[in-house]
Amino acid sequence: MSDGRQLKDRIAIVGVGNTRYGNFPDTDDYGLGAQAFRSAIEDCGLAKDRIDGLLTCRVPYYARMGEILGLNPRWTAAMPAHGRMSGMAIIEAAAALDAGLCDYAALIYANIGRSRRVNYGGDESPGIWDPWGFTSPGAAHALMFQRHRALFGTSTRQLAEVSVAFRHHACLNPDAVMKQPITIDDHEAARPITEPLRLLDFCLINDGAVCIIMTTKERARDLKKRPVMISGIGAREAYGTASIPNFDLNFWYDQMRDVGTQVYGMAGVAPADVDAFMCYDNFSPTVLFSLEGLGFCGQGEAGSFVEGGALKVGGRLPTNTDGGHLSNSYMQGWALNVEAVRQIRGECGARQVKDAEVVQYAGATPCCRSIIYTPG
Repeated sequence: MSDGRQLKDRIAIVGVGNTRYGNFPDTDDYGLGAQAFRSAIEDCGLAKDRIDGLLTCRVPYYARMGEILGLNPRWTAAMPAHGRMSGMAIIEAAAALDAGLCDYAALIYANIGRSRRVNYGGDESPGIWDPWGFTSPGAAHALMFQRHRALFGTSTRQLAEVSVAFRHHACLNPDAVMKQPITIDDHEAARPITEPLRLLDFCLINDGAVCIIMTTKERARDLKKRPVMISGIGAREAYGTASIPNFDLNFWYDQMRDVGTQVYGMAGVAPADVDAFMCYDNFSPTVLFSLEGLGFCGQGEAGSFVEGGALKVGGRLPTNTDGGHLSNSYMQGWALNVEAVRQIRGECGARQVKDAEVVQYAGATPCCRSIIYTPG
């Protein structure tokens, strides 16, 4: 088949690792990547010299990363620094493993945005955000939420439920950056950034790195921990739907509906079967858009869906149980996939979702992707 269904339960995540998150001016992308790689190798018990596939993301030069790690891979790939690449990278690595291009693939993401004072917006020179006077992707999401509010009556107090739930999870996560609990009133009183979004609606900018080790189902049996299988994938681009890359008049609803059809069909599950949801949350409205597009609720109903702590552990749909981009660290989806693996393994301590057997990652972005993980 040409839709990717032949990959169902053929590829496994066998090792995950991450650095601490924060501000680390004394190291660089490569140093952080090496730390995460070492952690992931130890996690799965695999000898380093067996890694023959290397994918890097937001690392300046993949060959330098391989040289530092002492790798000599048969298969390599380098992804750009944009967000939303994690789902794309995992799917590409799965295809390479299934094709026999490598036996064990290490996927490494590193970010030094905090210590290098990287800014997303505010540049006065012409750029891709300039149509309509935007200087950042946050402005585009603010406009989309304004439209969602006008069409469906979604309130900022409902939107606050996203930030409050994720901060609650961060307080349960020893690795998370933000540890101060917040309330809906705190959200409403926070400093406005781009109306109607406020400070607590925006992701963090932190240094850190993540590594994911992948292999085939057969090879996974010989490693340290029970494998976590990739049971479903869904992909759909959203090019041509708007003048700028981070804006869509219909909130990527049509694209996410297509992604949902693919990922649930391949995995043989439905939204009601999902035990935990890892949702790309560069800005809090993205979570509402994802919930609607994937069919967890109807279009325009996400505001009411998330009320009453529905996204917290113990709620209707535990979401971003590590704290997500809003409160754990902005690892551009990579840490969310690591959290999905750890939830399946039952390694999440106080934030563990009971009997988590179907965990979904998804992102409503110009490159919509979703992955469903299940126990091997």
